Amino acid sequence: MSDRAKVMTEGKPWKLILGLALPLMFGNIFQQLYTVMDTLIVGRVLGVNALAALGASDWLNWMILGIVTGITQGFSILVAQKFGAGKTDELKQAVGASVTLSAVSAVLITLFSQLLLIPLLRLLDTPEDILPMSLTYLRILFAGVPIVMAYNLLAALLRALGNGRTPLQAMAVASILNILLDILFVAGLHTGVGGAAVATLTAQAAAALYCLRAILHMDSLRIRREHLRPTRQLALQLFSLGTPMAAQNTIIAVGGLVIQTIVNGFGVIFIAGYTATNKLYGILEIAATSYGYAMITYVGQNLGAGHYQRIRQGVRHAIGIAIVTSVIIAGAMLLAGRFLVGSFITGTPDEVQKATDIGYYYLTVMSVFLPILYLLHLYRSSLQGMGDTVLPMVSGIAELVMRTGAALTLPRILHQEGIFYAEILAWIGADLILISAYYVRVHKLSRTLQKPQNRAGDIGEKGNR
Repeated sequence: MSDRAKVMTEGKPWKLILGLALPLMFGNIFQQLYTVMDTLIVGRVLGVNALAALGASDWLNWMILGIVTGITQGFSILVAQKFGAGKTDELKQAVGASVTLSAVSAVLITLFSQLLLIPLLRLLDTPEDILPMSLTYLRILFAGVPIVMAYNLLAALLRALGNGRTPLQAMAVASILNILLDILFVAGLHTGVGGAAVATLTAQAAAALYCLRAILHMDSLRIRREHLRPTRQLALQLFSLGTPMAAQNTIIAVGGLVIQTIVNGFGVIFIAGYTATNKLYGILEIAATSYGYAMITYVGQNLGAGHYQRIRQGVRHAIGIAIVTSVIIAGAMLLAGRFLVGSFITGTPDEVQKATDIGYYYLTVMSVFLPILYLLHLYRSSLQGMGDTVLPMVSGIAELVMRTGAALTLPRILHQEGIFYAEILAWIGADLILISAYYVRVHKLSRTLQKPQNRAGDIGEKGNR
């Protein structure tokens, strides 16, 4: 198609899923590259305390980012469904409403994040020697929420139409720019952790502009002024999709904040090792999030088109792809993990050794259980693509309960390292809900498919196309 959208309702599911996921994966690789380089440059140039300051900021930053991505991903579900159904006017109305509601949400998130930042850092028991750096870093990042919202919405809209190439190109540009600005601000101009935050926001702005340029050339996403005034019904429909996803990410982040509070009590060396591995966490799940984005689009388009059997077929294909991928990534992390963790850390030889040992232990635990995380992303995204964002939110509550419960009890049994297993138990708790919910949902779709078949045979053929 001329607008570079991709129809996911025809063709072999595994080829379509991989075809969309691979560009997203490479885009995520670039995103993780500049996240890693942020950490690497800060750790190497500014030392262990600065690295710990970024670590103490991680979950708060992730929570705000999770709200932003949850809202924009939720909005994109309706866009994918309208595109799959071929309803062009309703598609443009959904896009315009998403733009307006995202702008309002960005302003509110920015205000509340700035107001609550100091109380939250205090609540997390952030060590006093790193508190000023954490505060500076997050003040700047949270001031840039509208930039982050713009990029995530534009990228989500492109993905909803099956265009994974443009977000990949945008993230490649952003990654290169971010690394160059990190070197300039942190290593060259000595602007500290604040310079790293400015570099990140500047790179995000460049990525947003790149995506906007592509959208302006896509007929399917070209909107008029009247599309920016959503009806009450459409606004409620979009928020019914986006709010549970934002809430799900917030709930997960709250569990992470509890863990961060406990970790902060273990001292700067432990925080540094924990932070180094958390920066590699993104690499561990890099393919999982890409498959997840692909499944939201694949399932959403096929649901809109009424191709229910293709949904089941696509999920089966994706399960096999995801498990194989997770095993390969886990093996690579086990082999190269100690070197990667150690590359983030500077200090005395004793500090480096202790922090590296802590980080590699954590990395090993997550790598061994990585297939569980990949199934989590796959089933959660498939449910979301079907328009069910509530049960994935419930799975987030399960993650919160498992993560916080384990974090509060396991260190008493397994000492400090017990905190690492809280993450695994959180994945398992979410999987139990998501997998069960998916098969119940698919069974209901199958019954929906069978009823029309009793009246006319054409839908059965359509579903198996």
